[in-house]
Amino acid sequence: MLTLTRRLMLGVCAATMTVAALPVAAQDYPSRPVTLVVSYAAGGGTDAIARVFAARLEESLGGRVIVENRPGAAANIGTDVVASADPDGYTLLIGNQGPMVVNPHIFDLRNDPAEALDPIAMIADAQLVVVTGPRLPVTSMAELIETGKTQELVYGSAGNASASHVATLLMGQEAGIDLKHVPYKGAGPAVNDLVGGHIDFMVTTVPSVIGLVQNGTLNALAVTGTERFAALPDVPTVAEAGLPEYSASAWYALLGPKGLPDDVRARLADATAEVLADPSFVESLQKDGGVPSQLVGTAFADFMASERSRWGDVVEAADIKVE
Repeated sequence: MLTLTRRLMLGVCAATMTVAALPVAAQDYPSRPVTLVVSYAAGGGTDAIARVFAARLEESLGGRVIVENRPGAAANIGTDVVASADPDGYTLLIGNQGPMVVNPHIFDLRNDPAEALDPIAMIADAQLVVVTGPRLPVTSMAELIETGKTQELVYGSAGNASASHVATLLMGQEAGIDLKHVPYKGAGPAVNDLVGGHIDFMVTTVPSVIGLVQNGTLNALAVTGTERFAALPDVPTVAEAGLPEYSASAWYALLGPKGLPDDVRARLADATAEVLADPSFVESLQKDGGVPSQLVGTAFADFMASERSRWGDVVEAADIKVE
């Protein structure tokens, strides 16, 4: 009996040592709430997609997921929060192309996303829409461009280097018109000023304005993708409306601090794949102009590198520098 008991004890000790030798994350991740940082104010496209994604990610991970808005400094604040966090999988970033691939061309960054963040998975790619408010009574892209050739047009964006900013820069370059930029801390505040008549127009994410377009508060002139948007079937693409080479979109992705444990990164990538396979989530994305992505890990990192090069050319042509 004594020998058997001793063997049992030795077996228990050995098993305990084996479990202890495994990374803590592999044993019980997530054992506490996971925070998804959004670098923009509540109410914009990034925030809207982040909240729908977070709710579904909770189910896949089996733990609570909290969205935390950390707007400011052209989305660099939110990026820095995550880049400086412990690489344990409990502080993550919902990033998009502005802070991820455009800001490095404009700002002297404290944390370069390519060096300070681990790309986990791209969530979605989404169209933008060109909208005008009461201050600018035009009804087509052609009118917008013609007006821009005779007077200075003022446009708002979700912030310096945001998707809305660089997409408008590209539009102005292809149309040959000069535009005055007013950056905000997210699409929500910019849309409020557009509705209030303080700016002329915006190129912004569909989720941030679709309700206002559908109820007639804002006028949609064109969408920025290569195809029309199903929820706005009468709105042409920018290419159809007069700029045949134009296309732009916003993309949203999940990233973490550099140095995430391989098992945690794999768990998050798998959980994201589960979310993107959920028909209800896909339907919600499509309503917001989004298309689920298949880019994970290295493939996603390669995509970001190509995007960094593409938008760098646009920034250089515009000669943008922000101190």
